[in-house]
Amino acid sequence: MKEQFSRTWMLLGDRAMERLEKSRVAVFGIGGVGGYVTEALARSGVGAIDLIDHDTVAVSNLNRQIIATYKTVGKYKVDVMEERIRDINPDCKVTTYRCFYLPETKEMFDFGNYDYVVDAIDTVTGKLSLIMQAQEKNIPVISSMGAGNKLDPARFEVADIYETSVCPLAKVMRRELKKRGVERLKVVYSKEAPLTPAQTEGGEGKRIPGSTAFVPSVAGLIIASEVIKDLVNK
Repeated sequence: MKEQFSRTWMLLGDRAMERLEKSRVAVFGIGGVGGYVTEALARSGVGAIDLIDHDTVAVSNLNRQIIATYKTVGKYKVDVMEERIRDINPDCKVTTYRCFYLPETKEMFDFGNYDYVVDAIDTVTGKLSLIMQAQEKNIPVISSMGAGNKLDPARFEVADIYETSVCPLAKVMRRELKKRGVERLKVVYSKEAPLTPAQTEGGEGKRIPGSTAFVPSVAGLIIASEVIKDLVNK
């Protein structure tokens, strides 16, 4: 047992740690939520992690994203996250993709290679395609619902998508997944009603959500805990 994972081993045991070391997890979206998911997976001993994101670190990410510092501004998020993983567990196999997951890019990914898929992306079309691809291959997938414009991290819950309420993104996803015949999907969502941010417009009229250091991070850590639990109990 590697010393860096000894405290985790004390709670999970040999069999669980071996399963984590042999597991490959794909994290789509390395932002406020996905960054914390990835960090926790690496610190838990997951043996292979795929990172998918086309964004670079921006100054506006400094308030909430674990990879964001002034030293990393301008660098690709997947590259920064890969370096962090190397510093945590040099034996972890990291594969990076400098791209956004969209229906147009889905052929880049062989979902049959993954033991688990984390959906931490923002676009509905991308989320739907990602979930459909994972479920077609019978790969477990967990999806992050809206974490923006919220202040209470204690309101997050783990549920099936069809048991969700309040969250506007979850409402859209329920409708669209039902149309596509998806019967179930594990999600992390919040029942806190979203606030209206003071700054409302981004590029091309896009509304920019407000966020904090403590809401997306909690959502990410909850997702990571579900992934670890499912991997060791499969």
